Amino acid sequence: MYNFEFVKPATIADAAKALGTEEAQALGGGQTLIPALKQRLNAPATLVSLSGIGEMKGVCRADDGTLAIGGATTHVTVASEAAAHYPALAALASHIGDPAVRNRGTIGGSLANNDPAACYPAAVLGSGATVKTNTRDIAADDYFQGMFTTALHDGEIITEVRFPVPQKANYQKFVQPASRFALTGVYVAKFADGVRVAVTGASENGVFRWTEAEAALSADFSPAAVEGLTVSADGLIRDIHGTPEYRAHLVKVLTKRAVAAAA
Repeated sequence: MYNFEFVKPATIADAAKALGTEEAQALGGGQTLIPALKQRLNAPATLVSLSGIGEMKGVCRADDGTLAIGGATTHVTVASEAAAHYPALAALASHIGDPAVRNRGTIGGSLANNDPAACYPAAVLGSGATVKTNTRDIAADDYFQGMFTTALHDGEIITEVRFPVPQKANYQKFVQPASRFALTGVYVAKFADGVRVAVTGASENGVFRWTEAEAALSADFSPAAVEGLTVSADGLIRDIHGTPEYRAHLVKVLTKRAVAAAA
């Protein structure tokens, strides 16, 4: 490690002010940033902890019927407090990483990092959620812009995520055993006006929507509706854990499983 300043503001306004200083970086649960600091892959002059901001924590039903989750809310809190309102999202949170990760990691930190194999991006994109920051609201379809890339500006803080609650939803993840990340994961959500299908862990460009499956499932919400579809392997990840073709196969298999479980 190396020397750096550490500040822990109590309000969003104070956090935004601290992040306005040169070479400052936000710290959520630290599940990605701390290992990066240890390896000297990241070297901010100031760490601005968001863990002391009470208004960024917790899960509640908003006035518009959406489920509002504070950006500093841990995975374990989402797993417990969202269960009565959005079971599929709670189940996803309950299987992120291991107990240590779930007790420290936050939804805002995960979304800001936007790891291409993270689980929350699939839930946010699959639900058509809104990422709220200290300055604006960002629709899920506009938020994710590629591997480790988002629409966030420098110093912008994810204060809350608002999830429309679907009629039915399910997340299926093929787990990479060592990391507990998704080798491939599929989130399916059925709303009154159609179905959304989001895929994580498979693409070199990060989370994406499988629009062909969305159209088929909007007409017939059953595993059989996906049977005749194919997933292109172009642009999918090739690594020691699987080929692009293998991941393309997983996308279809997991989509069918998610639909069956949701239905």
